[in-house]
Amino acid sequence: MTGEIEKRLEAMGITLPSPAAPAANYVPYTLVGEFLYVSGQVPVGPSGFEFEGKCGAEYGVEDGQKAARLCAVNVLAQAKAALSDLDRIQRLAKIVGFVASTPDFHQQPLVINGASDFLVEALGDKGKHARSAVGVAVLPFNLAVEVEAIFHVS
Repeated sequence: MTGEIEKRLEAMGITLPSPAAPAANYVPYTLVGEFLYVSGQVPVGPSGFEFEGKCGAEYGVEDGQKAARLCAVNVLAQAKAALSDLDRIQRLAKIVGFVASTPDFHQQPLVINGASDFLVEALGDKGKHARSAVGVAVLPFNLAVEVEAIFHVS
């Protein structure tokens, strides 16, 4: 039986991908008690890495939001792998979004709205979360955005 969150994703036209394997010496998620910590997810699509470059140079806010949304899809793919059932999510506690930016780009919060908006749409009220949006000089593989998450789960 498909859970409520997966039904919502289906209605949004979203099929969760197979979760990406770690790129270094870490695990993609850790379940500690009632909290699921999902490692930073980058914009990987069906053809591999997407959105290589920086916001303020190669990308503006709109493309940055698309990259952040793709990161959030990958966060949920990891959550699904960890929990088997996304309806075990009680609340998305926090996300942290990293935006590779030029020094004069100051719209990191708007970029990370791409992840926040998607997660609230996908999870409903359970998706309302605390968050940080941080500008950085560079991200792994020269990607524009990375998003990590902490979920309260049952």
